[in-house]
Amino acid sequence: MKAKNGAAVAGERRPVVSRTILLLCVCSFGLGMLFTDQFGAAPDLKSPVVVQRRPQEREMQAKSEHFVAKTKPSDDRDVMGEVTKTHEAIQYLDKSIATLQMELAARRSTQELLGGTDGVRKERKKAFVVIGINTAFSSKKRRDSVRATWMPQGEKLKKLEAEKGIVIRFMIGHSPTSDSALDKAIDVENAIHDDFLRLDHVEGYHKLTAKTKTFFSTAVASWDADFYVKVDDDVHVNLGALITTLGHHKLKPRVYIGCMKSGPVLSDKTSKYHEPEFWKFGEDGNKYFRHATGQLYAISKDLATYISVNQPLLHKFANEDVSLGAWFIGLDVEHIDDREMCCGSETDCEWKAQAGNVCVASFDWRCSGVCNPVERLKDVHSRCGEGEDAIWSTTSF
Repeated sequence: MKAKNGAAVAGERRPVVSRTILLLCVCSFGLGMLFTDQFGAAPDLKSPVVVQRRPQEREMQAKSEHFVAKTKPSDDRDVMGEVTKTHEAIQYLDKSIATLQMELAARRSTQELLGGTDGVRKERKKAFVVIGINTAFSSKKRRDSVRATWMPQGEKLKKLEAEKGIVIRFMIGHSPTSDSALDKAIDVENAIHDDFLRLDHVEGYHKLTAKTKTFFSTAVASWDADFYVKVDDDVHVNLGALITTLGHHKLKPRVYIGCMKSGPVLSDKTSKYHEPEFWKFGEDGNKYFRHATGQLYAISKDLATYISVNQPLLHKFANEDVSLGAWFIGLDVEHIDDREMCCGSETDCEWKAQAGNVCVASFDWRCSGVCNPVERLKDVHSRCGEGEDAIWSTTSF
């Protein structure tokens, strides 16, 4: 009986609940319409806010379209041209930053070199390249051979420096004995030719690494150049080809240019190129790390300044070219292997000259220079030289 009454009560409640739900839906719909009229109305096109915003939107759209139209390349050549210009600008900025960093360090560490006896700083001369020809007291005939071939003399040498920024000097130190006959002979020779750079260095074959450091330090103190070159006095050089090669790398901040090699580390004490510190290079039979051969190489301003600033800390190995490579091996330096800087002087350089592709430098590997340079340098110059006028028509870019 109770079950039936319960079912009856439930049946009476269902219509009430349904009516309540329906009433709530109607109320919600009404409230929704009310709020839509208040807050969801379409914007008044004549409203001052909309009127003000519309010109701004049109202006922004016009600028956007102008930017797209302006930056759209007309063809692939325009794109490549812009890429090239951007790349050159980045290279120039990189070099400028690196140069400033090195010059700040140089100011602190080379004050004695750059300053006079009264402590006043001397202004350095601007140059494109400083070429130091390594020579010895006993090598006067070699120097005369160089003067008679690829090195301009007298007023032409001065003109080359003034107009082209190309400085060429025989670099030499002094003898162990002060005011010796050897030093006096160099003074007399320099009075005639005015083409020496005297170094604060005691001459000696096994002191070539120290001499190289002193040369770069002295050159940096005297000239603010883009490049510094070391060459031996038994090597033939085509100056025009050298300047052109250096010009290709002018925008690079830290470059080391030459014929890169990696010779064996010689532990035999009887060898001419014996390396006393051979054990530092590992097992017997190992080779040196890559470095430019010592007959001729070029380094950029930043690296020459680095040597000048840090010369007391730079380690000297037995061989000068190995030492130079060691100083740069742990730095962010670009090694450029240019085989035109080490042509053979017998046939190689002549064939290339006939083909219109003259070598930068020529020598004989077996002699570490031109064999019998006093007798043969003039012959090499006649066969492999670029012509006397080449240097005057060359630009450094």
